[in-house]
Amino acid sequence: MKKVILLLVIFVFLFSYSIFAVTADEIIQKRDDNEYLKTARVESKMVINNNNRKLEKVMISLIDGNKALVEFTNPMDRGTKFLKREDNLWMFFPDAEDVVKLSGHMLERGMMGSDFSYKDMMESEKLTELYNFEIIEEQEYQKRPCYVIEGIKKQGAEATYYKRIVWIDKERHIGLKEELYAESGKLLKEIVVQEVQEFDHRWYPTKSVMEDKLRENTSTEFIIESIEFNPEIPEGTFSLQSLQ
Repeated sequence: MKKVILLLVIFVFLFSYSIFAVTADEIIQKRDDNEYLKTARVESKMVINNNNRKLEKVMISLIDGNKALVEFTNPMDRGTKFLKREDNLWMFFPDAEDVVKLSGHMLERGMMGSDFSYKDMMESEKLTELYNFEIIEEQEYQKRPCYVIEGIKKQGAEATYYKRIVWIDKERHIGLKEELYAESGKLLKEIVVQEVQEFDHRWYPTKSVMEDKLRENTSTEFIIESIEFNPEIPEGTFSLQSLQ
């Protein structure tokens, strides 16, 4: 009987070790390697669904680490621009020919009426720099084997959310679903990746849907129509003068 119990203990230990032999930080690092953009040029659109009304916003984005310039090209918003530099965000309104710096509670608002806040746009650091992660289970999601990983904000980190739970594809190392929480434990947002593509051995989400759980009957689709990794970006692109 003792031998049977001992064998069971050894089996459970080896089974647990086989599941979690890879660490949460290693998994997140592989996800960052896929999804973190050093420099990129992106053509994309947001489809905002609000009480059965649809609004489409089309944009071109230039990204360089913690800097980004976004210009909207759809007729209603043509010429509207956003400039992000580190923790600062400015917006240019062509009708008023005015540049406004966004700060404080304004950053919590939905970007152009979407479920993505301006603060969501500003978080550009790698996740391993913002959160302490641990594997909480393994689960199949979208018919893909996934690690389910919980991240708690590091002390002093400028993270948008206190806690994230993310489903990461075990083979492609890409996030397929993410839940975003307040410190109180309240679920604030959920994002689901619907389509991914491989670009030169790198998997990247090309269609995702964000839901703000504090709003009713809304969701926002974010669709990447083209992406160029590591382009040459002209000097001065991220200056305030580039907004006008």
